[in-house]
Amino acid sequence: MFSTFVNVFKVPELRNKVLFTLGMLLVFRLGHWIPIPGVNQEELAELFRAQQQSGSAAAKVASFVSIFSGGELSRSTIFGLGIMPYITASIIFQLLATTIPQLKKLQEEGATGRQKIMEYTRYVTVALCIVQGTGFLIYLRNASPGLIHPMFYDQPIWWVMAVGAMTAGCLFLMWLGEQIDKHGIGNGASMIIMAGILAGMPQAAQSVAASFNPRDPEAIGYMGLILLAAGFVGVVSGSVLMTVAQRRIPVQQAKHTRGRKVFGGQKSYLPLRLNHGGVMPIVFASSLMVFPSVIFSQLRSMATSGGGTGWWASTTLFLDTNFSIGGFLYVLLYIGMVYFFSYFWITVQFNPEEMSKQLKEHGSFIPGLRPGPRTAEYLETVMTRVTFVGAGFLSIVAVLPTVVNQGLNISYAVTQFFGGTGLLIVVSVSMDFLQRVEANLLMRNYQGFLGGDDGTGGPRLRGPRG
Repeated sequence: MFSTFVNVFKVPELRNKVLFTLGMLLVFRLGHWIPIPGVNQEELAELFRAQQQSGSAAAKVASFVSIFSGGELSRSTIFGLGIMPYITASIIFQLLATTIPQLKKLQEEGATGRQKIMEYTRYVTVALCIVQGTGFLIYLRNASPGLIHPMFYDQPIWWVMAVGAMTAGCLFLMWLGEQIDKHGIGNGASMIIMAGILAGMPQAAQSVAASFNPRDPEAIGYMGLILLAAGFVGVVSGSVLMTVAQRRIPVQQAKHTRGRKVFGGQKSYLPLRLNHGGVMPIVFASSLMVFPSVIFSQLRSMATSGGGTGWWASTTLFLDTNFSIGGFLYVLLYIGMVYFFSYFWITVQFNPEEMSKQLKEHGSFIPGLRPGPRTAEYLETVMTRVTFVGAGFLSIVAVLPTVVNQGLNISYAVTQFFGGTGLLIVVSVSMDFLQRVEANLLMRNYQGFLGGDDGTGGPRLRGPRG
């Protein structure tokens, strides 16, 4: 492993890409220390700390934003929104491209069409930043009178400056991600999200250490610590397995006879990933699961205000209890939505008819199946079955933080980092990064992270072909 790290820095081009990526991530972390003027940072941090201890819906929203965007709402900084508006806009256009013929035609035009769609994506990103930034500042103004200094309440210039700073911060992160894509190594947006998650892990570890007390039954004991560590190892191992797991479908090329020579006939495999949707089903499900807990909590407050009783008060109490974080109906609905969005994402991204058409055009076929509709039907059946297994794994990953939060009495913000979605994102992005570094090393005849050696402990060299 040490020799592999040395090999990375032996290749000038690869070394520059890695150092450039690390430099851009350093700039990203420095931006989290630039606050927006007019916001009381100490009271804001205290507010979010109290909400995390109470497990409120606002705390869940803050945890969701910190995991899926790389931002941090507990400190009102220029990077508070993270890169989530840009990701949301990208997802919107990916979905619209499957339903709007004009966008689908732009995608088929190649680089020019994709550049035009990217331009539209940036415009929508700006609009989302303005809406989300304004909503966040309104929430701060209404949450507590001391969060925003009174002198700025009715100052339009301050509102324009604050929203503009958060919008500029998101656009700057979008630019950082594009620079990593162009001059660095790895997916820029994913690397920024991973850096935000890893930055919060030391704080989560400190929270676990502070909560550890074997003599207190309400605190974390030895068994709770063991279960937390086992969940961490299990999710990491499962995430690695599900990231690289594939269902290989045998494919054979048709033979062609030219004179006395026979060409083709080679056998290969068509790899179908078990977890084709990645973390996107969890992203969609988590974003929508915020609303039931908030809505039913507000209905309960309205029904029970002033000592209200009756069937309406009982109904809202039942719904609020069961749709709160860790409630029975909450978990069932969460699992159902993960399965729904897993199959929805496959429907959007995977086209068996197009894949069957490409196999037929290249003179390839699946043994025992006729090219055309029969092949497409088989591919759709196989993908439906493997998606069921992948969605089951995603459901376990999605529910695990809630189960640990309720069963071990650990903060939800901690469980999001030490098991569940945050860990899945880190593992997926890390595997993609290592695979890209591996490809660069093998291209230059160096041993990589994921391969073996030549039996002598030295670098694995490839001989000339032919």
